[in-house]
Amino acid sequence: MAIDNNKLVQILRKVADPQSGNDIISMRLVEDLKLEQDSVSFSVNTAGLKDTEKFQLHENIQSAILSEYPEAKVNIHFVNKNETKRPLGQVKNIIAIASGKGGVGKSTVSVNLALGLKELGARVGLIDADLYGPSLPTMLGIQDLKPKIREMYGRHRIEPIEKYGIQTISIGNIVEADKAVVLRGPRLGGIIKQFINEVLWPELDYLVIDLPPGTGDIQLSLVQTVPVTAAVIVTTPQEVAVSDAIKAMNMFRLENINVPIVGVVENMSWFIPEDMPDKKYKIFGEGGGKNLAKASNSVLLAQLPLITDVRVASDNGEPVVIQENHLAREYYIEMAKKTMQQVAVRNEVLAPTQVVGVNIQQS
Repeated sequence: MAIDNNKLVQILRKVADPQSGNDIISMRLVEDLKLEQDSVSFSVNTAGLKDTEKFQLHENIQSAILSEYPEAKVNIHFVNKNETKRPLGQVKNIIAIASGKGGVGKSTVSVNLALGLKELGARVGLIDADLYGPSLPTMLGIQDLKPKIREMYGRHRIEPIEKYGIQTISIGNIVEADKAVVLRGPRLGGIIKQFINEVLWPELDYLVIDLPPGTGDIQLSLVQTVPVTAAVIVTTPQEVAVSDAIKAMNMFRLENINVPIVGVVENMSWFIPEDMPDKKYKIFGEGGGKNLAKASNSVLLAQLPLITDVRVASDNGEPVVIQENHLAREYYIEMAKKTMQQVAVRNEVLAPTQVVGVNIQQS
């Protein structure tokens, strides 16, 4: 009896990692896989697991393999490699969407970027990290849904809510809609860590994180918790928005944070009246996005029009990207294409981002 390598990998994909709840293959916990006729040996990184979890994991791996290959000789070696085990190991790219101030349409950009990446064939997740003003449940039409809780290896895990083919989590789906969210620094960071470490995120090509405006505790907790692949900065054309956006940009560029900025999105670049779709009125001025892209040494990913129906679509939980004939849809699809391209370039020429230890005095 010879053990097939591809079949063995699929068998191991059925075994869950006790920490993340994802399978041990997608979490990259299996190393040094060796096959020889009816013998199989490999190492499993069990850093951070309790002894009871290690025992159960060993039993689950043995049972999974022997159910398909009853005569197999299985040798499993547990190793402890904290430095190689990172949060969200099953996610290829983590993209932070940031802005310097509120009211620039950052959440609209986040939702439609996530849906645009999905339209282009990617597997996408979306975290609403704007804990004080969660708007993604409304924009996706899921404000009445609650995430399910699943118990795995004695730990409680949160299942993300799926809508329009993307996986999402938001505090807006956890607390009552009319309840004020009163949180201070440590608790804010704790929720962000929970959304990263305790949610059962599947294998994803992109995880889009909609940050609150500014440069506060949530932003710092994020870069301390997970390696952010890249940031996208959202602004409007006028100078007051750009000057605040530069502050958000400079936070990511700090030497001890060092998250690459792959592009700028200029929202509300011009107003298009519904009854005159061929007209453009630049009511917020012009040039802000290009200036910010130049200052960040990145590119202008998109100039998005201000259209009343974009607001209506968000309020109705039907984002423009899912509407085939919407006037603004192609703007957002093109934004997603350019973002995908710039992230690919970033991964080609720069080393992976590291989780950072940050000690910054905020004023």
